[in-house]
Amino acid sequence: IDVYANKDVFVKCGERAMVPLGFALELPEGWEGHLAPRSSTFKTWGIIQTNSVGVVDDTYIGDNDQWHMPVYCLQGKDIESENREEVKGTWIRKGDKIGQFRIMEVMPEIE
Repeated sequence: IDVYANKDVFVKCGERAMVPLGFALELPEGWEGHLAPRSSTFKTWGIIQTNSVGVVDDTYIGDNDQWHMPVYCLQGKDIESENREEVKGTWIRKGDKIGQFRIMEVMPEIE
């Protein structure tokens, strides 16, 4: 299932950001969500997901548990002005398809 940025976020080169996805889920007990970048995410924005694949377990259900995609900017695709200086980074715009997730049954413990 594709996930989209819920607001505009500018990430400076060499910095990280939490991109809000605009939703929360209550997963059934024994199930977990896997959040991963799309194959085009780095090519399009020059960002990587900081934890490679995010695993969201069934206990992540509080009032403030909105899903976010943690990203790190390696290649700035845009230039912005900050305090009269040019800053290289990349814009992730609201509605950009930046990741994907799937719901998986938790693997049983191996003894």
